[in-house]
Amino acid sequence: QVQLVESGGGLVQAGGSLRLSCAASRSIGSISTMGWYRQAPGKQRELVASITSGGSTNYADSVKGLFTISRDNAKNTVYLQMNSLKPENTGLYYCFASSTWGTYWGRGTQVTVSS
Repeated sequence: QVQLVESGGGLVQAGGSLRLSCAASRSIGSISTMGWYRQAPGKQRELVASITSGGSTNYADSVKGLFTISRDNAKNTVYLQMNSLKPENTGLYYCFASSTWGTYWGRGTQVTVSS
């Protein structure tokens, strides 16, 4: 098992930046994929970005070139750098970790982008 704790959310004006962090309770070196989902009010949860243990990344089309996901295995932490934020990026951002022994979720961190 692994516990995930997100941080770094907040209120920001359009065009601003935020960096989300997801701290894991154990070593993430063996976790195959980690990443972030977003859930906006009244909408389904959608994948924002993911990163594999080998460093391969995947992004939603809407955030390509604007968001960057990274992982620091030494700190057991995954980051999401979000630049040029737009009101449509508003939502609850959940960190996930997926491996052969299951998929785990954090409780989420709220990101609100004002116009």
